[in-house]
Amino acid sequence: MPEPDFPSDLVDAFWAVARRLRHTSAERLADWGLSPSQARALMVLARHGEMRPGELAGHLRIAPRSATEVVDALAGLGMVERAADPADRRAVLLRLTVDGAATAGAIRAGRADEAQQFFGRLGDHDRAELARILGTLRDEVHRDAHRGPGCAPPPAP
Repeated sequence: MPEPDFPSDLVDAFWAVARRLRHTSAERLADWGLSPSQARALMVLARHGEMRPGELAGHLRIAPRSATEVVDALAGLGMVERAADPADRRAVLLRLTVDGAATAGAIRAGRADEAQQFFGRLGDHDRAELARILGTLRDEVHRDAHRGPGCAPPPAP
């Protein structure tokens, strides 16, 4: 029997789990007529409150034009509205409508249910350890994103 290829096996296992979670999430989002990118925008607005379109694009890490397309779709569904920024009449603020806030709450509850079903197969210790490991990796990705292109990572401790 061949020896396992650790890095490759780890990456393969990670992507298999990620694909399964994305597929399950996309099926649930279809119930609301939302794409994953629209749901992400909705959840950012639910978490951070009203903001300008450029700020939303930054949170989503997409081009402002792409954010406009996402917002247009959400506005068409009656989930997001545009309002004048009282601090700058030339600027627009995005905010959730009552329907948008309710949908964001339903998505949050659905994700909690999905997580319970999927990760409930693990014991308490394993779930806590997985959360710790993924949190460490997420934090490192976040730091890398804020270093900017061409910046070398800090030296190892």
